[in-house]
Amino acid sequence: MEWIERGLSEEQKLMRASCRAFVDDFVAPFIRRNWQREWLMDPEARLPAEILQQADRIGIRTLGVPEEFGGVQLDPATEVQSFAVIAEEIARGDSGLADKLVQNWKVSVLLRRFAPGHLQERWFSELTSDTGFLLAHCLTEPRGASDRWLPYNVPEAAMHTRAVPDGEHWVINGRKQFISNGYDAGLFVVYANTDPGVGMLQGTSSFLVPRNTPGLTVARCNETIGCRFMNNGELVFENLRVPGDHLLVRGEALGKAGIYFRPGKIIQAAKNLGVGMAAYERTAEYVQNYVQGGRILIKHQAVALRLADMATRLAAVRALVREAARAVDEGAADADALCNMAKVFASEEIMKVAQHAMELHGGNGAMLDFGIEKLFRDASIFLHMDATADISRFKIVKSMFPRTAGAYAGPE
Repeated sequence: MEWIERGLSEEQKLMRASCRAFVDDFVAPFIRRNWQREWLMDPEARLPAEILQQADRIGIRTLGVPEEFGGVQLDPATEVQSFAVIAEEIARGDSGLADKLVQNWKVSVLLRRFAPGHLQERWFSELTSDTGFLLAHCLTEPRGASDRWLPYNVPEAAMHTRAVPDGEHWVINGRKQFISNGYDAGLFVVYANTDPGVGMLQGTSSFLVPRNTPGLTVARCNETIGCRFMNNGELVFENLRVPGDHLLVRGEALGKAGIYFRPGKIIQAAKNLGVGMAAYERTAEYVQNYVQGGRILIKHQAVALRLADMATRLAAVRALVREAARAVDEGAADADALCNMAKVFASEEIMKVAQHAMELHGGNGAMLDFGIEKLFRDASIFLHMDATADISRFKIVKSMFPRTAGAYAGPE
């Protein structure tokens, strides 16, 4: 379809083609042959190491890592747009694999901006040399997640995870939950309250925490409904000590992390789009080959209309994702609002695309071994990933009307 590549540079087209071949030659055949594997209750056994090794061979595992450390750094002028193109193609094969990989990209962007040089050298070298090494971003807590972004910048909305200075170290106590790559990452960026007397935008700091740090416990792997090849985890910090140089940003970590969050919203929407494209492509093939009522399915008008609706929703999502990605790359004033619009719009439109796919496949759509229900499950999880739809809308209107919308009303 020409509209998929319209507006892409030659480099982006080549990257897309490489990712599509990776998905078609390695990822999709693996999923088809091993459809039961995502349900293994041993998280480490779900995705074979060969998949990440192949992703490394084509250069998509270490995107965002500076070239001097062996990574693949994209053109800064179009980096977020390229992230979106690649994330979509990987998610077309499997959204869990895409989520596993893109956490490395997003955290790498954060580290290259805020980590001191010697820590960049250490951890980027670890990431590029070990194909199984993963990064994670730890923000969500049991008593506060995207609802913190209503946004009320007051002390009672602050992180419950605390970090206090102790000589040349920081001591961290608390808990993080629903963390992408949280179960098996080797390095975590952890957010903690370092000044409980002020609002979260002034009192939240971020720290680098290696997996083997004493006091860190990986408490569990969350068994999610979709994206199951990414191991979502919960972490506990008990008197965990990190050196002072592992402090990335003091006090203003949430605001400074915009370089993580804005591309993150785009990538989230792009992964969602990839799931929708997989649903559309498989459905388009099915309705042109499956016979019902003496005719191939697409000859039935109701079927043809649903397929047209799927294509229309996908085109609309793609257009908004590209506009938002371009706004981020250009540093536009409306980038925050567009990122949230793209994320929430994609989650709801692609859910409808997946529903059409399920219904057009009839009974086959509900069968585990047929694979369409997996796309439906994967689409459903995007409704709350990286903020719920309602919180995203709050953030959109706050960006549009910062002086009035979301103003703190105070305690009852």
